[in-house]
Amino acid sequence: MAERKFKLTAKQVGELGRAYDACSDGDTKIRYQAVRLYGTATPLQTILKATGCSISSLREWVRAYRTAGLAGLLDHRAGGNSAKLTPDQRQEVEARLQQFTPQQILGTATHSANGQFWTVEDMQVALRRWYGVEYQSRNSYYNLLYACGFSYQRTEKVFKSQRPADIAAFQEMVEKNSLTRRKKRRKRSS
Repeated sequence: MAERKFKLTAKQVGELGRAYDACSDGDTKIRYQAVRLYGTATPLQTILKATGCSISSLREWVRAYRTAGLAGLLDHRAGGNSAKLTPDQRQEVEARLQQFTPQQILGTATHSANGQFWTVEDMQVALRRWYGVEYQSRNSYYNLLYACGFSYQRTEKVFKSQRPADIAAFQEMVEKNSLTRRKKRRKRSS
């Protein structure tokens, strides 16, 4: 097994220990502890089990400590919710979705065959039109639909480019062919 190149001095071990004791943020404490254990030649599996981190995270934290010291181990995540709609706007969206169909709001530009059911694409258009809001993830639309009391349903497969006259002609042809086949079967069986 290869020897670790990363070794902490007694001063660095003390510094990480004091930072660990003074810290109140759990995620940052885990980073301090993991780097301190790694730098004092603690077996890798023991570190991973004690801290619950992955090898890649541990390597990243060691790299951050080497380049920026204790400041590199601080938790820099912003946190919080980056909601694009206020709670009042969400209630307004829910009321609109419950009251109107996509066809009533968007006209013939809906993404379902008859415009009766809300789809993610319809939500995108409606939210852009109402509030100028557009989410990057489809999951955000799914979550909003779910919060408004809608559940996921598979969509019907209909090509928008089909013309009703062509569909009717095709169905008529299929019906004629099926009648012709039935007559032929009757003649054969007689």
